[in-house]
Amino acid sequence: MTQFTTAADTVSVAITGSGGAGAITAGSLLLEAAGRAGWYGLMTRTVGPQIRGGEAAALVRLSRSPVAGHGDRFDVLIALDWRNVERFVAEIPLGPQSVALACEEAGEVPERIAASGALSLTAPFTKLAEDIRGARPNIIALGTAAALVGLPEQAMIETVAATLTDKGVSLDDTAQAIRAGFDIGLQLAGTHGAVAALKLPEDARANPSAERWMITGNQAAGLGALRGGIRFAALYPITPATDMLEWIAPRFNAVGGVLCQAEDEIAAVNMAIGASYGGVPSLTATSGPGLALKLESIGLSVAAEVPLVIFNVMRGGPSTGIPTKSEQTDLNVALYGLHGEAPHVVVAPLSVDDCIFTTQWAVHLAESLQTATFVLSDQFLGQAKAVIESPTEAHFATVRLKPTEPKAGVYKRYALTASGVSPMSVPGMPGGQYTADGLEHNERGTPSSQANDHHAQLDKRNNKLETFAYGDAWAEIDGDADAEIGLITWGSTTAPVREAMARARANGQKIRLVALRLLSPARPVQLAEALKGIKRLMVVEQSHSGQFLGYLRAHYDLPAPAHSLRHPGPLAIRPAEVCDVLSSWS
Repeated sequence: MTQFTTAADTVSVAITGSGGAGAITAGSLLLEAAGRAGWYGLMTRTVGPQIRGGEAAALVRLSRSPVAGHGDRFDVLIALDWRNVERFVAEIPLGPQSVALACEEAGEVPERIAASGALSLTAPFTKLAEDIRGARPNIIALGTAAALVGLPEQAMIETVAATLTDKGVSLDDTAQAIRAGFDIGLQLAGTHGAVAALKLPEDARANPSAERWMITGNQAAGLGALRGGIRFAALYPITPATDMLEWIAPRFNAVGGVLCQAEDEIAAVNMAIGASYGGVPSLTATSGPGLALKLESIGLSVAAEVPLVIFNVMRGGPSTGIPTKSEQTDLNVALYGLHGEAPHVVVAPLSVDDCIFTTQWAVHLAESLQTATFVLSDQFLGQAKAVIESPTEAHFATVRLKPTEPKAGVYKRYALTASGVSPMSVPGMPGGQYTADGLEHNERGTPSSQANDHHAQLDKRNNKLETFAYGDAWAEIDGDADAEIGLITWGSTTAPVREAMARARANGQKIRLVALRLLSPARPVQLAEALKGIKRLMVVEQSHSGQFLGYLRAHYDLPAPAHSLRHPGPLAIRPAEVCDVLSSWS
């Protein structure tokens, strides 16, 4: 189980700028240097919907312990310029203890930032960059950010040098640029106590030699897919899912896998189904608009009982919506979007590093149950970059069942077995021929419209999911066994909810958290046990209509009336929002 950080041992930095200013690059380098120094961290990015250029912000949180989400406010905002910052300033909450540091040429501080009460300062990033060969203002600002939060100067220099020397910038020039920015930070820290107070304790760097990874959620999911045995993947590019398969593509070479960029979303899912029918564990990746196009074919996967993993990275909707922002609003379509009675599996990772486990588990479930399995990630998880512990191998005994010496005229592809899972042949296997299409069928696969065949196959497809042993992975349960207050959430909202729970428990409240990883099929017996003794309940989600709450009410007997804490993207759920409700219950 991922251990989440608390506000007391973290520092948060936002770096903003217009297109080409290098804000995202600076944030990524800051995170990498933190990992090099022995810290943990998380970086998300906020950008507009344009193809390239425009406003951008890197949102970085550093800590002595693993980080899975952002806190309530940012301690430092560094503006390389103020252009278009109003488009995402609501996503960067500041307060009187915050520092807003802008380039000397940035101009007047925007009204909303001034109204936050943050200490507004300027620094000569542009002038210093002009005086150092190969330097840019964002690298000077990066040195300043490092000094303000207490990152070692050498870790910052080594990180930037490893990136920029490949671009023709010398090590000496890199070191000079970082040191120039570092001097600004030290000077500010000496002049303004509010800045100096931001430094993390020295013991945050206690174990710099520990092996850690810097990985995005989409990369982590790609690793989980490879570990699970995926050897064919097909996609039509779509934000924010494309980079998952961009990461997989070169790594397929080492394991004999194949990636295909299809001409459209429908072709992509059908290619994946075809490859799986041929015996190769397969995956397709998409986001909301693409998922809508794939649904008819996913129904074919369910009806023909062909294993398939659908990796969906949710974004704001409906329609094209907000491609670059996060939201948990594909839940209903994943749960209920298939026509007819089409039972399938839906799982959701709870953090960046959990994308590894959950995606590998999804492959195991798809193969074991011979059905479609959705993985519901979102833009926050998928494109967040985190410093994590080197992940351990998660082992699943995933074996595709095949008939033993099938004989012509005897092989029943859809045999009514005790488990509901039937032997599956592959093309070319002697005696293993059968019809695999979307028509209802009998046990041998012969199309049939008879009621007894339809009822038997409906029961078979449903019962194999209901009776499968999912184990403890269905949810993460944490908190007090004797709690009367319960929290239920899923996906990326798990991080702020868990942090809020830690704060409330530190203040003496007894609370229990259930973060669902398995969304379908429902586990009513298990959830009832997990919520035993709960008298007050809060359901937290990032949606406008309360899709998750509606799902819970439809499939579970909740032990208490549920308080719904929800709002849509692009604004994230903050720990303080959860704490405010919990404090009113104390």
